[in-house]
Amino acid sequence: MYEFHVYVPKMRITKINPRYEHWRSFIGSVPDIFEQEGKEIYNKRNLIKMLTAPDGTAVNVKRYHVPHGPNRLVYSWGIRKPKCQRAFDYPMILKNKGIETPEPIAIIEERSWLGLLGYSYLITMQCDYGHTLYEVGDAKAGTYETLAKALAHFAAKIHNGNVLHKDFTPGNVLWKQDDEGFHFSLVDINRMHFGQVSAKQGLYNLRKFWGPKEFIRIMVTEYALLRNLDVGKSVDYVMRERAKFWTKYGRKHEIPFKLEL
Repeated sequence: MYEFHVYVPKMRITKINPRYEHWRSFIGSVPDIFEQEGKEIYNKRNLIKMLTAPDGTAVNVKRYHVPHGPNRLVYSWGIRKPKCQRAFDYPMILKNKGIETPEPIAIIEERSWLGLLGYSYLITMQCDYGHTLYEVGDAKAGTYETLAKALAHFAAKIHNGNVLHKDFTPGNVLWKQDDEGFHFSLVDINRMHFGQVSAKQGLYNLRKFWGPKEFIRIMVTEYALLRNLDVGKSVDYVMRERAKFWTKYGRKHEIPFKLEL
């Protein structure tokens, strides 16, 4: 298990994975260089950039927004662990269960002199899984069947392993394919449930995936078989919940794929 070193320079609290202690100087500089350097990967509520470590290694840095209102007090006073801390601690649990996720390097929290949480930074290794499930959005029949079944096996594996990713969405499941088959990696893991995952919880967890209706049907059918569930009832349930989710989502957002309900 990791042993972490904590220091507090001018209200910056840094926790470093001992494997990357030799990058301490670089890690400490991240908040100062983050705005000017790196390649932007994602920029909505939080900002993710790819930076280069001193030895040329590509790393991901996610800057979490400053919590608002009561949440700032909740996270600052330890009532609930801040998101970046959870995202830093959870990979060890996942890896012990054989679930792939990018290795954490460090976290940095910026706090006011009153201890109020400001920006926080999560630094992880860059994952070489080059695909997300967004690519399935408008996929044509004959191109996604094997992937759908492989995704079902992955979902069943993590659920049977007492892991529930609460943001189990197309962008948070990275994948690649090689001679051994499909491989998946979970990202954005600050919202997780560790404990028994019921059949209903597991099926409900599948409702947010993109793609043709047939992709979802194949995935849910395979998942139901793997977890010894009634196939027909499982498919009907996920399709109903999927329709509810995307109908509600579509009222406020543009849906960037052809939605079949």
